[in-house]
Amino acid sequence: MIFKNISKSKLTLAFISIVITFFVWQQGLRDSLNRPSVSFDISQKEQEIAELSVQSIPVNLKNFFIINDPVDQINKSLTEVSFEELTERNKLIRILSSESNDLTIYKNISKDFENKNFKFLIDEIEKKSNKNSYKPNSDKFNLFKNDRFLYHLLSRKFDFDDSSLITKSFSNKMFLKILAIRLIPLLTIIFGSILALKILWTTISLKKFGWQEIKSLDLELIDMVLLIAGGFVVLGEVVSPLFSISLVELFSKNLSNELSQSLKIFFGYLFMAIPPLGIVYYQIKSLNGEFTLKKDYLQFNFLPIKFAIIQGIRGWLTIVPFVLLISLIMNSLIDNQNGSNPLLEIVLNNNNYLSFFLLFVTTTLLAPLFEEIIFRGILLPTLSRDFGVISGIIVSAFIFALAHLSLGEMPPLFVLGIGLAVTRITSGSLFSSVIMHSLWNGLTFLNLFLLRT
Repeated sequence: MIFKNISKSKLTLAFISIVITFFVWQQGLRDSLNRPSVSFDISQKEQEIAELSVQSIPVNLKNFFIINDPVDQINKSLTEVSFEELTERNKLIRILSSESNDLTIYKNISKDFENKNFKFLIDEIEKKSNKNSYKPNSDKFNLFKNDRFLYHLLSRKFDFDDSSLITKSFSNKMFLKILAIRLIPLLTIIFGSILALKILWTTISLKKFGWQEIKSLDLELIDMVLLIAGGFVVLGEVVSPLFSISLVELFSKNLSNELSQSLKIFFGYLFMAIPPLGIVYYQIKSLNGEFTLKKDYLQFNFLPIKFAIIQGIRGWLTIVPFVLLISLIMNSLIDNQNGSNPLLEIVLNNNNYLSFFLLFVTTTLLAPLFEEIIFRGILLPTLSRDFGVISGIIVSAFIFALAHLSLGEMPPLFVLGIGLAVTRITSGSLFSSVIMHSLWNGLTFLNLFLLRT
């Protein structure tokens, strides 16, 4: 019944798309295992901020914010990783945070550094190693004032005053950062857990789910294959980047690496969205004879806008505890999980504000809108119509998680996909799931932004 009256050319295109998608996703998932986890960098950045905020933390709150000495914690984490695998900055931090000045434990250490300023520091540390009383003029280290944590470690190692740079005002700012980094997730988990329990109790009491009517386009499963495999993967993830990367490289020769990288991500996402959205446009037009913007084909249901926004916020709060719980379970079962989204590391180490703005627009506006149209606007309703709501939620969430090509992040993304699908159905509004998705990405972005030192 599913394949009745389907042309051979459509079946052939679908088959070819599935085969290509299988190889693309298989390779993407394998490659994700070779990408380092950003959680290591996040943990270190948090400890760096904690150390820089020490002088501003009220005495009665110190035990809450500083459990162990941050510098010792950083050194301990870095020593658990092979020296050769560390970045140049982390190699230097490992040496500076060590109580010993002995560099003989590192073989031919100079060859590990390409940065000439870092090589200069190694020479200074070697002088300190040979003569413990060696005390260079602190002006020698002015090159490193842009990296306040590194400069702070130098002041500890070479015993000079860093208060002109690590001022009380700067320390206060770092304290506000660590306050936000610790409290925002905590409050979100508390409110989210209370809300989840309330919803669960209401559902049990009423003995039914509050599903709203979900309208699907009159599309077949073969159309979903062409949309996801053909449009999203083959044209969006394989073909489109060839144009977007070439375009950015053509016009960004004189731009900084950070801005060039952000432009590639921004235009890469725009170009990736064009083919699947073009297919959606064609599918709607073929069903209705025309495409009219005024018609709400995907049940965005913007109005009443207050209700749609509240439902999005509610869905976001409710799913946060479950996603974080799955992440904690995964971390406890698998040490040093690899496969973090490379975008996280780019945001974490970015210092260009225009670049930040482009990344913010991409992650909190473009990505949620595009992904919700594809996964909750078209795929979820079609699957729910043909296989039932529960199956539709589970399958669409699995494909959503799989499409992010990160093996380590698949379980929490799967749970997030379930939350987005449930919000879409209980609210009856695709706009609500867009709001929820934007909030999720926005909170992640905010956390990474705050972690910059």
